[in-house]
Amino acid sequence: MPIINLTQTFITKHLTCPPDKSRIEYCDQSVSGFYVEVRRTAPGKGSYYLRYKNAGKTAHQRIGTTDTLSLVDARNKAKQLKAEIAAGTDPKQTATDAELTYASFLQQKYLPYAKRHKRSYRFDEGLINNRIIKRFGRYPLTKITRSEVQSFHSELHDQDLSPATCDHHLKLIRRTLNLAVDWGLIESNPIKRIELFKVDNQLDNLLTDQQLQSLLSVLRNDENKMVCRLALFLLSTGARLGEALKARWMDIDTGNRVWRIPASNSKSKRIRSVPLNGSALSILEELDTHNHTFLFVSSQTGERLKYVHKVWRRLRAQAGLPQLRLHDLRHQYASFLVNNGRSLYEVQQILGHSSPTVTQRYAHLSTRSLQDAAESATSRLLPMATEADLETG
Repeated sequence: MPIINLTQTFITKHLTCPPDKSRIEYCDQSVSGFYVEVRRTAPGKGSYYLRYKNAGKTAHQRIGTTDTLSLVDARNKAKQLKAEIAAGTDPKQTATDAELTYASFLQQKYLPYAKRHKRSYRFDEGLINNRIIKRFGRYPLTKITRSEVQSFHSELHDQDLSPATCDHHLKLIRRTLNLAVDWGLIESNPIKRIELFKVDNQLDNLLTDQQLQSLLSVLRNDENKMVCRLALFLLSTGARLGEALKARWMDIDTGNRVWRIPASNSKSKRIRSVPLNGSALSILEELDTHNHTFLFVSSQTGERLKYVHKVWRRLRAQAGLPQLRLHDLRHQYASFLVNNGRSLYEVQQILGHSSPTVTQRYAHLSTRSLQDAAESATSRLLPMATEADLETG
């Protein structure tokens, strides 16, 4: 337990654990009992603690993590705790008396935080309200156990929920408890190593040439022109549905054949540019919404198009493709690129994937182009093989 002059520079740049130790405590010279714990498994990151006496026994009160609290704030919190302890208040007993339930934590702390930081806030809210609170809401935050959550995870699977949906519940509970640790409400996350089902549920629903022609026929002839043009635009750009629905004319540069998607509309939260091919430009020319802000506008409300799934279900049924999702049009576009010899790197850039790992799902689609490449050697090898056969014959 080295005693040092803790500084923000030390916290930012020098939090390391010796290789022969699993953890180390860096104790502060200026505030007795205040220290930073660094674990070997998490270099560069630590947790602030206050060590104090509780009924003659040494106790440790977690204050927060170095990536969420500055040294100044953590030190001030330690001083406040020391004053409360000196006045006869035990931080751990106070937390116990408060009996913060998991439901209260989720509703008062996690959901407000998620609403500010997560685009999938509504998805989290649905999982929490439909199942998680019903099962664990009454539990004190400190009483949620590994075995209970494991049982819940398995029970969801027994209720015929997909493995991916079961895993979404588990990952959300784990995320909330990680934040509870970061915010100093619990000492550790009891479920951090529960295994997921990790079943590969990726669906491509790639179309055969005949199915594609059937879909195109419907999209070119159906009376609901706006939704049809939206679907054709997705098929021509590989864009996500949300990106297309929020696309604005000011973001379209037909001269340079580029659609600029602002960070606020991009899943990666980064600005990205989508190249506009001839098909996409043709669709833009057909749109009669140039006097509106958005590309795709509802003919009924005159506002931005928002609800398209009911019409899409009718269109796909008419094309004889009842399982085809709008998101599958993005996969279909990727298949066009890969099967025409474009590299996975090019596909990653065009689709706006944050990692090449995501694009790797399309690697199997390159079989046809690789076979074509291999076949290009035939014209050189077969004549040579024939001549060799003649010489030895």
